[in-house]
Amino acid sequence: MSKNLLIIVGPTAVGKTATAIEVAKRLDGEIISADSMQIYKYMDIGTAKPTIKEMQGIPHYLIDIIEPNEDFSVASFQVRAKETIEKINAKKKLPIVVGGTGLYINSLIYNMDFTKTISNWNLRKQLQEEADKYGNEYIHNKLKEIDPSAAERIHKNNVKRVIRAIEIFQESGEKIGNFREDLQLNEAYNFVIIGLTRNREEIYDRVNQRVDIMMQEGLIKEVEALVHQMNYNEDLIALKGLGYKEIISYLNGNSTLEEAIDILKRDTRRYAKRQLTWFNRLENIKWFNLSDYSSSEKLFNNIVQYVEGHFNPL
Repeated sequence: MSKNLLIIVGPTAVGKTATAIEVAKRLDGEIISADSMQIYKYMDIGTAKPTIKEMQGIPHYLIDIIEPNEDFSVASFQVRAKETIEKINAKKKLPIVVGGTGLYINSLIYNMDFTKTISNWNLRKQLQEEADKYGNEYIHNKLKEIDPSAAERIHKNNVKRVIRAIEIFQESGEKIGNFREDLQLNEAYNFVIIGLTRNREEIYDRVNQRVDIMMQEGLIKEVEALVHQMNYNEDLIALKGLGYKEIISYLNGNSTLEEAIDILKRDTRRYAKRQLTWFNRLENIKWFNLSDYSSSEKLFNNIVQYVEGHFNPL
């Protein structure tokens, strides 16, 4: 019988962390982070990592596992996540995967075989530098020349995905697949997929508030420490993430602080919109709109009731 696996997804700032922790407490679960930025050590404020207090005693995995200058791929996540799922199952606990990184989630839901995947980190770096210098559309046009159908599917602002599509073509001569058509569901797990959302304006307000809180908590000092004290190269993939590249631009004198904050808020809102589009494509996802709940208790009870009704008996 397939093993139960709960997955909780949603856009940034929607409330995944708090909701997942409450659900974990009620279902005797442990949490596996599926966030491509929370994997990095020393990057706490800009990635909105849950604090020890916020975790409320619920074990969390795949947070703070690598240095900012170490390579980490979807394949790396898939291996570690599956190992962690087995570890949690062995303790007779419920594994709960929580996050907003779509490819990480897909690597568990679908049969994605990375054993033959070819990586060219130098090419990735070169393409990222070109995107930074000439703009996202420049890189997207490169993809359009070699794989028009992929360019049509992948938004120009999804730079990582655009670069990956170019990399696959350059290294293998093959075009990147369409996950809607090519991927089969992973039957090793009995998935229950919960999607958390809110009314659009509420999500955007929460994004803006989160950025303001990050600034109050010391995001500038965190970035300064990474670049100036720990001497991490500002061109690292980790430091190209939301919250870091904007502050680095400010520290380098390329924007005012007000401009950096405005850009961070704008780009995070756009990212939230792309996340919603991505997760809407998942099969059998059950959405809960947090804006519809005046009581958190009712929300948690409804989620738990839904999950218990769709899991295999233990």
